[in-house]
Amino acid sequence: MEPYPLRPEPLLKPRVWGGRELERLGKALPKGEAIGESWELADLPDSIENGRNVIANGALRGQTLREAVSGHGEQIMGSARVTEEGGFPLLIKYLDARQNLSVQVHPTREYVARHPEAHLKSEAWVIIDAEPGAVIYKGVKPDVTPEAFARHVRTDEAVDDLVEVPVKRGECHYLPSGTCHALGAGIIVAEVQTPSDTTFRVYDWGRTGRELHIDQALECIRFGEEPMQQAEAQPPIEVEGMRTTRLVETEYFAIERIQALKAAGLEVVTNGLPVVWMVTQGGAVIRGGGLEERPAAGSTLLMPAALSDGEAHLEEGCEVLVVSLPSPLRGMIA
Repeated sequence: MEPYPLRPEPLLKPRVWGGRELERLGKALPKGEAIGESWELADLPDSIENGRNVIANGALRGQTLREAVSGHGEQIMGSARVTEEGGFPLLIKYLDARQNLSVQVHPTREYVARHPEAHLKSEAWVIIDAEPGAVIYKGVKPDVTPEAFARHVRTDEAVDDLVEVPVKRGECHYLPSGTCHALGAGIIVAEVQTPSDTTFRVYDWGRTGRELHIDQALECIRFGEEPMQQAEAQPPIEVEGMRTTRLVETEYFAIERIQALKAAGLEVVTNGLPVVWMVTQGGAVIRGGGLEERPAAGSTLLMPAALSDGEAHLEEGCEVLVVSLPSPLRGMIA
């Protein structure tokens, strides 16, 4: 197979806190349902129902992402590592929060060491849109003790212990495992995360019918730390009508934003690792491996590691989030 840009078919997920705003990102939402998530790139274990995207274009059309990686691993993954189950090592989504999401936390390394059935989950939110006054909740206030927080969880006062952060379009917020957090109402985000399904809910804003995991959460929440208000983006670089900003770099992934200040072209660079392109505004033409894609806002493409002739032409005003994996050689001493 000649490598080409892969276009996964989104997986739309109804959520009690969702709405209809993902239609603005080109999603064909089923009538009458509140859709909270569009899984753009998912390759989760067999235990997760409807947890793998199907490729919608080219020679691999009709195959799940797992089947494509299994059959063409060297071309798609290059030197990147798959998960222990053989899956793609990232889960990428759009989220539409019309109501507050539950206050929750994901397991820490220490918790996973004691509970092998749990999995680490670190994530980043890039704010695509936010209503005036919208906030996220990110970490517990540094002066709150575990004992006080536990009391307040049981008396419905825990939200007062959280750090409330106003947000605006374009910001990136990193939420490493152990960060108690909630996405607030009136926000659309692009979410990049490690592919874990382990979430411990602490508080659900008075909603009933969903399980809480208070004891497990209290084992994982990091107390006494000053949370970072937003990811420390590097200064943007402007070259030939393109503005490039490295939004966040973690041990699991990096996110870079490309903004076309005028119509311009660029090479699709992979450096021997798979790269994900999320078009969040405007449109583009992307060619490679004898195939042409015309992604609009809300489209996601997976560029295989072995893609050698990829090129993109971005229209003026186009914005793309480029998500990359760390090299396996990172941190090694020659």
